[in-house]
Amino acid sequence: MAKTYTVAVVGATGAVGEQMLKNLEERSFPVGELRPLASARSAGKSVRFRGEEVVVREATPDAFEGVDIALFSAGGGVSLKLAPEAVKRGAVVIDNTNAFRMDPDVPLVVPEVNGHKVREHKGIIANPNCSTIQMVVALKPIRDRYGLERVIVSTYQAVSGSGWQAIEELKRQTRAVISGEEVSCEVLPVSKLSKHYQIAFNAIPQCDVSQENGYTLEEMKMVRETQKIFEDDSIRVSATCVRIPVLRGHSESVYAELKEEADPEEVRRILADAPGIIVQDDIDEQVYPMPLTADGRHEVFVGRIRRDLHNPKGLHLWVVADNLLKGAATNAVQIAELLISTDR
Repeated sequence: MAKTYTVAVVGATGAVGEQMLKNLEERSFPVGELRPLASARSAGKSVRFRGEEVVVREATPDAFEGVDIALFSAGGGVSLKLAPEAVKRGAVVIDNTNAFRMDPDVPLVVPEVNGHKVREHKGIIANPNCSTIQMVVALKPIRDRYGLERVIVSTYQAVSGSGWQAIEELKRQTRAVISGEEVSCEVLPVSKLSKHYQIAFNAIPQCDVSQENGYTLEEMKMVRETQKIFEDDSIRVSATCVRIPVLRGHSESVYAELKEEADPEEVRRILADAPGIIVQDDIDEQVYPMPLTADGRHEVFVGRIRRDLHNPKGLHLWVVADNLLKGAATNAVQIAELLISTDR
């Protein structure tokens, strides 16, 4: 009989948690027992898995007794409190928050990029930031061929990156603007901050709290995580992260300075042959990645591949992915798949 696993999903009622459940089912992950966990407020609700309703339990230390794999996506505070408790009870934690990403003892894993790091875990494996994931998937085959010295990235991020409340706020605001009604702002750019701005028909150049250096935490995540994933602190990364009125799917304008000159046609071939990437790149035929075409897909889409006009070693890319899937849930489940493949 094939081995099965007891899998806990912490934050099972959230935007990413819901996609984790869907991924586990669609990818036929060998779940023997599913244990959906959430806050006390959500305990008692139910989630659907393999055609059955499964009751959500409160996420407490004892809820991890007997759990083999725990997928966390309920906020950094919850992860810091409960992930060590889960590990104590024998679970391997795959954490989707920022809590452990830069911990030197915690592997930060994108399976297509550095899947071998899964074997180095000490109980916790970190899932990178959604914007980082899609960028490093696109850059990995290019870096392998030409080397990589510098990255300048501007992101165009969907509101779903801030959860269900932000999705509902965009819908509500859009209806209000079209109807000529008053627009209320409660969630974006960051719910816990004192000021909130309209996202409908707008762009907000802030996706997280500010840092002392003038960048936001989201931007610094992309810098530090890219260097850690590639195991190369010499790669110079700068990011500007912007929230736009799109429900789902992050887009990125990526400028990469390579160690060698790259032929765009060869780059297209390399990317087309790389795992987890779909190349959509024919500007004459208006073929390029867009959030709508990436919605519901697990791959990273790359297009607008062109050499820089002034630097022969400079390359421009347009990178799009579903932030709830490859940017979060799919990547976490892929890590779990790597984990059990080493178990076999």
